[in-house]
Amino acid sequence: MNAEVRGASLVEIEHDAYGVPGVVRLTMNRPDAFNALSEALLDALQSALTALAESNARVVVIAGAGRAFCAGHDLKEMRAAPSLTYYQALFARCTKLMLTIQRLPQPVIARVHGIATAAGCQLVAMCDLAVAADTARFAVSGVNLGLFCATPSVPLSRNLSRKAALEMLLTGDFIDALQAKQQGLVNRIAPADALDAEVARLAKSICAKPVEAVSAGKGLFYRQLEMGIEAAYQLAGQTMACNMMDDSALEGVQAFIDKRPPDWKR
Repeated sequence: MNAEVRGASLVEIEHDAYGVPGVVRLTMNRPDAFNALSEALLDALQSALTALAESNARVVVIAGAGRAFCAGHDLKEMRAAPSLTYYQALFARCTKLMLTIQRLPQPVIARVHGIATAAGCQLVAMCDLAVAADTARFAVSGVNLGLFCATPSVPLSRNLSRKAALEMLLTGDFIDALQAKQQGLVNRIAPADALDAEVARLAKSICAKPVEAVSAGKGLFYRQLEMGIEAAYQLAGQTMACNMMDDSALEGVQAFIDKRPPDWKR
């Protein structure tokens, strides 16, 4: 692994991860703190993702070192100097990171093991896809401390049904990996010792598709979700028409007609 960004000791970067060209793995590296999102870790993730947006990466994986994926914000740091101005700035910084993940042209996969709580669960929900170990557990547990997980509620309510999301938010109770899959928080679950293999399979499948279609499709997917249905169809039609003019789409369609594998130039 190499250090390419400011604060890289907090985020380890691995290119061609899992032996798959184009896959970049970012590993949060605060294992003793269960990868709690300190200000420094937020900044390190932001720097790494911003750099990857302009790179040739095809898929980004976010993982955690040690025994857990992410335990949320660093509560000791948050409690050290309480002020409204500080908290507003902190949550704005976290929101910027979460929106960067959604706006990244590359699909982002959360690789989840151990626990993903509060802002850690938010991070899972904001990633485009998620693969979890069968022993992983998820919670938005701020309410247990008297703090409703307001910012995590934004992506959580866009992944789960309203009642399922609100139950998690109001109780702070954990759900297991199977429940998380059934409720739409994660895509796949795997035994802990096969987690990396499952992440690799998903990433490899995406990397086999033309970059133009994947990037345009991700952008369209999130924009149309916030629109009325008529505007969504207009945007989708325009996106699909432009996509159809890409060499990769023209080649893919011709290959289908010719009954041969497509010869995509990557």
